[in-house]
Amino acid sequence: MQSERGITIETKRLNGNCQEDIVIAAEILKNGGLAAIPTETVYGLAADATNGAAVEQIFKAKGRPQDNPLIVHIASYEQLEQLVSEIPERAKRLMETFWPGPLTVILPKSQLVSDQVSAGLSTVAVRFPSHPVACAIIQTAGVPLAAPSANVSGSPSPTTAAHVLHDLEGKIDAVVDGGSCTVGLESTVITLAEETPVLLRPGAVTLEQLQGVLGTVKMADAVLHQLKQDEIAASPGMKYKHYAPKAKLILLEGSDAAFFHYVNTHAEEGIAALCYDGQENSLHVPAVTYGAKDCPQEQAHELFDALRKLDDLNCTLVYAKCPKSEGFSLAVYNRMIRAAGFEVRKLD
Repeated sequence: MQSERGITIETKRLNGNCQEDIVIAAEILKNGGLAAIPTETVYGLAADATNGAAVEQIFKAKGRPQDNPLIVHIASYEQLEQLVSEIPERAKRLMETFWPGPLTVILPKSQLVSDQVSAGLSTVAVRFPSHPVACAIIQTAGVPLAAPSANVSGSPSPTTAAHVLHDLEGKIDAVVDGGSCTVGLESTVITLAEETPVLLRPGAVTLEQLQGVLGTVKMADAVLHQLKQDEIAASPGMKYKHYAPKAKLILLEGSDAAFFHYVNTHAEEGIAALCYDGQENSLHVPAVTYGAKDCPQEQAHELFDALRKLDDLNCTLVYAKCPKSEGFSLAVYNRMIRAAGFEVRKLD
């Protein structure tokens, strides 16, 4: 078990389909260690959410800023009752509709939640994942798990165990291989700590779906824009540049023809493109694809893997085809503008 992050440790490779390995992962977590676990969204770097010292190790392993709150993962409603001071009726409606699943709900926290988890806020973000391996580990450990994405802070989130090992091998106690994540983007985050519910981070549960359950739901300005200086991040994924490949990424917004023309007239050594399936055939630069043009679910599933593949091209600048910013596509757009540091060029 690790105590100081400067020491390289052996990272165990565990099989999510093996009950014995589930028990090993749960024991690591109960004893204050770190284990990367699969969820339906992305792999999470888990620690016992009730153990402040263990939670501190998450920040050290990831290089994560201390003022960036964590999401607590549960596998029962009894665990939820321990973490929050109240469960309003509108929260119950959301949970009945979307849990277990890729929705995180922010509520006023109980005394059990440490400042390390909530980044000093009076609220806690909670999710009940649908992935059977994640639920089995939480149930076996017997404690809720704080679990941000299992990657180096700022880099693309991991959707396979191989991604986790690339970033964190030698820094964490174990990774549990549960295969490729089905959704591929982090959960939707909604806060109910205000009078009107606010969408803080888009995901597979869309704004329209949330409005269908609750009626009025506002969307935080930070979903599409950079947080203002000194503005407090109420949710993971809001404050800092995230998901970025090593190369500079610029989003190009416009028609397919305008995208092809811009990239091809700027083609030179070190330039690459990120585009939809099939579009690489119209480009004069190396390209990585991130799903079909008319399938945002596929784009979500492929995006983080595609961003990592760009690093293999050893390029210095990537021009990316900008997705739509509505419906399910809003989640893809949100991740891409953060990967690009909010640099979007309009072509038409």
